[in-house]
Amino acid sequence: METRKLTGQEAGRLMRRATRFAVIAALILIVVKFAAWLMTDSVALLSSLIDSALDAFASLVNLLAIRQALVPPDREHRFGHGKAEPLAALAQSAFITGSAIFLLIEAARRLWQPQPTSQEGVGIAVMMFSIAVTVGLVAYQAHVVRRTSSLAITADSLHYKGDLLINVSIIVSLVLSGWFGVTLADPVFALGIAGYLIFTAWGILREALDMLMDRELPADERQAILDIVRREPAVLGVHDLRTRSAGQRRFVQMHLELDGAMSLKAAHDIADSVEAAVEAAFPAAEVIVHQDPFGIPDKPR
Repeated sequence: METRKLTGQEAGRLMRRATRFAVIAALILIVVKFAAWLMTDSVALLSSLIDSALDAFASLVNLLAIRQALVPPDREHRFGHGKAEPLAALAQSAFITGSAIFLLIEAARRLWQPQPTSQEGVGIAVMMFSIAVTVGLVAYQAHVVRRTSSLAITADSLHYKGDLLINVSIIVSLVLSGWFGVTLADPVFALGIAGYLIFTAWGILREALDMLMDRELPADERQAILDIVRREPAVLGVHDLRTRSAGQRRFVQMHLELDGAMSLKAAHDIADSVEAAVEAAFPAAEVIVHQDPFGIPDKPR
């Protein structure tokens, strides 16, 4: 069954709720992981604590950015405030990279001077609790991303999906270090986690830059727009389709080729019909249509 398209207000409510849940979950995990790190002295657990602290900061930034991105267009921002989302994603990628570098330094120090962990049972219990909280949050974020395609929520969700892998790897490292005496397992797993954080930061950075640089919408969405336009019988052709996105808003521009003998009023009505059809399929889209007489070459751009 096809999912109903959300209005801007409905998408905004889902996005705000997702960011609030993320901040609350991250704060809970910071408290329990900090206590567990003090008891275990595990650098892998420290890496998870750092990651949760960054998650809390990133989720708070997301909450503020999404609130700004959903502000309607005004006199100074006629295209809206949607690019607050990719700007928040850029900030997230920078902080994730910084935490990964700190973790690399700490893990390298532990490789040079290995130290045993203690009270591994406490650390394992905390990681199991963290996994349960994170699974619930990621499931809800996945639901919100499916309905809204929010870049900010997608970036936030990547953190918490990474947390799931991190938490599992920390359980393994605590078992190997505490129960089997493999002291190098703790810093080695921390190095792997740092590498994953850098990989995640790069993915977030790339998507944010795509939106800030006005990259075209995905090919399937562009094709869907063309299919909608060509279903209008009076449209003899379409060219110069240009698309971009800014947060939840999509911007679509195109030239319709119409019978040159028709009246201006008739051409205007056809353009309005095409705009309404595209906006019905993409509720957050702003569509601008230019009418060209069929058969007359357009000016080169």
